[in-house]
Amino acid sequence: MTGALEGIRVLDVSTLFAGPLAATFLGDFGAEVIKIEHPKRPDAARGHGPSKDGVNLWWKTLARNKRTATLDLGTADGAALLVELVRTADVLIENFRPGTLERWGLAPTRLLEANPRLVIARVTAFGQVGPYSGRPGFGSQAEAMSGFAALTGDPDGPPILPPFGLADGIAALATSYAIMVALRAVESNGGQVVDMAIIEPILMLLGGQISAYDQLGYVQPRTGNRSVNNAPRNVYRSADGVWLAVSTSSQSIAERVMTLVGRPDFLTRPWFATGHTRAQHAAELDEAVAGWIGARSADEVVDAFEQAQAAISRINDVRGVIADPQYQALNTVLTVEDQDFGPLRMQNVLFRLSESPGAVRWTGRRHGQDTDEVLAGIGLTPEQCAALRERGVI
Repeated sequence: MTGALEGIRVLDVSTLFAGPLAATFLGDFGAEVIKIEHPKRPDAARGHGPSKDGVNLWWKTLARNKRTATLDLGTADGAALLVELVRTADVLIENFRPGTLERWGLAPTRLLEANPRLVIARVTAFGQVGPYSGRPGFGSQAEAMSGFAALTGDPDGPPILPPFGLADGIAALATSYAIMVALRAVESNGGQVVDMAIIEPILMLLGGQISAYDQLGYVQPRTGNRSVNNAPRNVYRSADGVWLAVSTSSQSIAERVMTLVGRPDFLTRPWFATGHTRAQHAAELDEAVAGWIGARSADEVVDAFEQAQAAISRINDVRGVIADPQYQALNTVLTVEDQDFGPLRMQNVLFRLSESPGAVRWTGRRHGQDTDEVLAGIGLTPEQCAALRERGVI
């Protein structure tokens, strides 16, 4: 079987997370991805998170299925070489601050002149226009500005930022989707520019808050692990100290849970009829559920919920993820061969396709490992590559 995106060539000149992860998603399904880094300043993602023997571990996942090459785009020779690579590509992903490509003589107009079918994805914190567009920014700014942090945490505590790149990951998914939409339109419209602001996709996922404020003046408060849309919805501790997550997003599940915990009387109360009104009585519902779960072992609770066809799950750390039989059945955690570590476990591709599945063909490679091969593809000789390397262009 071949990947669904085989034949699509992607130039990934972005750094850190949102842009590179979007390129990873494309590479997982067969796109040929060339990761271009500065010769002396590798992608900062190589320094994020734990390393082993000086080799970064997150990089192995983030840069999988990518060939790595170096190019100083701030030099005239480096810019000219990128234009030659663009002639062979379908997609270019960049995340420099607005105006940077233009300053290097690599404005979209020049790139599209070289390749009128090119899709250029520009991923920035704040977008290409507006009063903040020139500011530096990361996913944390998106998590703060979008309202996510304001919603996260206990009612009497501070706003909380997530301990991982949430906004970047959401923007990466949105960027890969935007690229596929733009590629679909190439035949009718030719190439185009995707303007992806990291502050926007996370806002879209925060529900109907803008409409609720517009029509009702309603500002959603922080509610900890509770929901403003349904109850009971919380985390509860079993008798043996295991934390469990319960959700009752549907009415039938809420009825099953309260019947299971010995409180079917709640079902007759008028406010129990909708998730929103149940949420207004979350404290008394939580008390009943927490008391029942707290008197039993986690295994007992999970078994009882399964028998009742009610929604529950253990709260896993990474050890629980690897041991979880459902993740094992889905092959969500994959073992691949790595040039530095040998067998290495990482997340598998995002979803399963029956006829053109994705695959992890190799893990993140060393800095500039494929530079000469990539440049040979646009006609450079080994001698020319050596001269460019001597001058610091590659």
